[in-house]
Amino acid sequence: MIEELLLPFDYEYMRNAMLISGVIGAVCGLLSCFVALKGWSLLGDALSHAVVPGVALAWILGLPFALGAFASGMLAAWFMGFIRRNSRIREDAAIGIVFTAFFGAGLVLLTLFPSNIRLRTIVFGNVLGIAPGDAVQMLIVAAGVLLVMALRGRDLVLWAFDPTHARAIGLDTRLLQTLLLGCVAAVAVAAMVAVGAVLVIAMLVAPGATAYLLTDRFGRMMAGATALGGGSAFIGAYLSYFLDGSTGGVIVCLQALIFVIVLVFAPQHGLLAARRARQRASHPAGSIA
Repeated sequence: MIEELLLPFDYEYMRNAMLISGVIGAVCGLLSCFVALKGWSLLGDALSHAVVPGVALAWILGLPFALGAFASGMLAAWFMGFIRRNSRIREDAAIGIVFTAFFGAGLVLLTLFPSNIRLRTIVFGNVLGIAPGDAVQMLIVAAGVLLVMALRGRDLVLWAFDPTHARAIGLDTRLLQTLLLGCVAAVAVAAMVAVGAVLVIAMLVAPGATAYLLTDRFGRMMAGATALGGGSAFIGAYLSYFLDGSTGGVIVCLQALIFVIVLVFAPQHGLLAARRARQRASHPAGSIA
């Protein structure tokens, strides 16, 4: 029985998949706290789709895919901000217009310039076949995000909670926004290799949303989301071996299952806790039945 449970560790591709998935999940979990706090869930989805034309152009020009994807994601984020600042268009509409336009442009480029790039890989990922270069790229991205958090983490938290106060005390809020957008874009590009453009949004939202239900302190929320993201991604990759299913799909389903369990049973902010609180409010102690 134990030998069967340890079987995935006998294969190098599974060890690499579990390790990379764990790293991606941990970094996505860390950033998901800011994504949840700023209401950027749709933005993460947009960035994950907006990288498609960058990947296609990088192949056409003979450049690294990661460079094209990152540049495309940052350009899309800039366009979203530009439309929002200079028009009456709401933020959600601007995001929807830009990311669909970028995704459509990517499909056109892939059609006009046939290549060995498979749209299925971009959309759904392939962590089991991850190349050594992609693994190194993910580790570099993770180190970069941790460095940004170490150097400007306090400023980013202050800006996320109260941009007006951050601006009043002299912080460059545009720089902070660019740093956070850059981190999200870089992680979205790196995570795309593992779970694809469609599922990366779940990894950038679910851990933070789950941790938000368990604590009222942002520091604990960040720690919990990081642990949840990394642990669920590692376990999801492990389980995908026995289920013989999509690794990214298993990871996201596991994260969604954990979220549902926490949503129901969280001690303070769960559905059952809210129901008990309503019952206590409707039947206070000492009242006559």
